[in-house]
Amino acid sequence: MPSVNNGGMRLIFVRLIFGLAALFCMGLQSVRGVTGPPTGPNVVFILADDLGWGELGCYGQTKIRTPNIDRLSAQGMRFTQHYSGAPVCAPARNVLMTGLHLGHAEIRGNKQAVEGGEGQWPISTNRITIARVLRDAGYATGAVGKWGLGPVGSSGDPNLQGFDLFFGYNCQAVAHSYFPHHLWSNATQVVINEKPVPGHQKKTAGDVRLEDYQGGTYAPDLMEAAAVRFIGENAAKPFFLYCAFTEPHVSMQPPKRLVESYPADWDDQPYRGQSGYLPHPRPRAAYAAMITSLDEHVGKVLDALERHHLTEKTLVIFTSDNGTTHRAADPVYGIGGVDAAFFNSTRGLRAFKGSVYEGGLRVPLVVRWPGRVKPGSTSDFPSYFPDHFATLCDALHLAPSGARDGISLLPVLLGSGTPGRNPMVWVYPEYGGQVCVRLGKYKALRQRLNTPKPGPWELYDIAQDPGEKVDIAQRHPEIVEQAKAILKNQMDENRIFPLKVP
Repeated sequence: MPSVNNGGMRLIFVRLIFGLAALFCMGLQSVRGVTGPPTGPNVVFILADDLGWGELGCYGQTKIRTPNIDRLSAQGMRFTQHYSGAPVCAPARNVLMTGLHLGHAEIRGNKQAVEGGEGQWPISTNRITIARVLRDAGYATGAVGKWGLGPVGSSGDPNLQGFDLFFGYNCQAVAHSYFPHHLWSNATQVVINEKPVPGHQKKTAGDVRLEDYQGGTYAPDLMEAAAVRFIGENAAKPFFLYCAFTEPHVSMQPPKRLVESYPADWDDQPYRGQSGYLPHPRPRAAYAAMITSLDEHVGKVLDALERHHLTEKTLVIFTSDNGTTHRAADPVYGIGGVDAAFFNSTRGLRAFKGSVYEGGLRVPLVVRWPGRVKPGSTSDFPSYFPDHFATLCDALHLAPSGARDGISLLPVLLGSGTPGRNPMVWVYPEYGGQVCVRLGKYKALRQRLNTPKPGPWELYDIAQDPGEKVDIAQRHPEIVEQAKAILKNQMDENRIFPLKVP
């Protein structure tokens, strides 16, 4: 294997891996025996990691630069009440891929796989993902970034779940470092740093130096290159590209040039790793730099579409897997050194990642589809991750078999009407055990279900009280009863991720 310390040899090796992956894609196409190309648009689905609802310029952020995502918003539709499928990574991605809400989804938490190599608990073979549907319809399918739904070789292997090509982190734990030992190209482990930088350290005394936590090869650059390459290699045929970029999930290890592009007076003290992950001498500048780095990846993908004359032929969706990184015991710095208060990351929404309050679930959603979606438009229609499966199938004129929980947002996107909204459901056994149901403008939830003293039912009028400050459960017991009935009917038993609602 070539040395990763030799830049030229590393580039040759990575190109060789991508070339083999491209041949693998062509082989899969011929095995499927696709006889004619589909007529729908290309699809690029971009998923950020732990990006808060208020951390983009187009959502009111004033300190962090996100020009490419803001441009995408100006060219398409911005949703103001869009929700993730779960308040943490793996279950949110499972909901996205399968179109099943957490009451029916098999992956409901960030549980590590017991066997089968590095990675999280795998989705089973019989689950139908949106990637499998599109691949069967004749689309070339590629995924770059973070997977988190099953180790290589398991039933959750992305190649077995519909993706011709996967390049990136299979395991979320490995993705805590931006300078890991390796990434995966399909079933091949690609060593990118012979001296990786672990994602968790502390520096209780002495100077905190940025250089001490940087490595040789920055993983996001390779994943960005993989996405751009996939677009170029499939420009002549329909494709589905899933870009699950890892920023701004901590650890904070963005490029030095981006850190230095933010004001020096933002940071009067270093972050020493006291709330987990890696130290950083300029944590606020570093967090902003991570989001700007994400924005640069988005810009490169959009540029690739333009360069290959695909902008008009491509439906682009941008969102995040959950809300902003949550608080910690430290009075200033949350997990990994994130200062969400400094950036007003939730814009008044309650709580953070890991919670079924708005701050943990409500996420940005921007959709661009030239000629179909009105530029600069905004929608306050409530929507969530299960809807993406139904929407893509509707937009691409596909009718896959099997039950799913979302609704098509195509009428909203096209401005042709408002669809009926079925209740939105979350069943989340982690962080104490939580359930949540949104019915119209109301949101009912219950917490601490896996503790000796479960919390009471809470109810909020999201239309009037998006910050969830006034609990109106006592005033509207009939709505709470509706939520209970919905959960009873739409909450399958799950032995891997158990949760009992008293």
